[in-house]
Amino acid sequence: MSNMKNLYHRRAMRNRAKLSRAATVRPRLSVFRSSKHIYAQVIDDAQGVTVAAASSLDETLKSKSGANLDAASAVGKLLAERAKQAGITDVVFDRGGYIYHGRVKALAEGAREGGLNF
Repeated sequence: MSNMKNLYHRRAMRNRAKLSRAATVRPRLSVFRSSKHIYAQVIDDAQGVTVAAASSLDETLKSKSGANLDAASAVGKLLAERAKQAGITDVVFDRGGYIYHGRVKALAEGAREGGLNF
């Protein structure tokens, strides 16, 4: 199992290395996907702070399952709303070690519908 974690970590670092040029100007929208929930946060790497965060565990979503496309889309919209309240409209999408498919893609599309540009 540790080999799986190592491979995930290598994919995530490879992805972040490509994002590092744009992330200096814009905050990074980072995604974490577990088997039961999905989490996302907007991180300002220049200052090292989290600007906005949302997950399928938030009380405002009241979803039965956090592991489906509807929950991921709702998390993306909620995150976009919170980021806009913090004054962030342009971000860089950091998918981590996950492929841009399924719940990760639904979260990204929900964030775009909410008003984030990436």
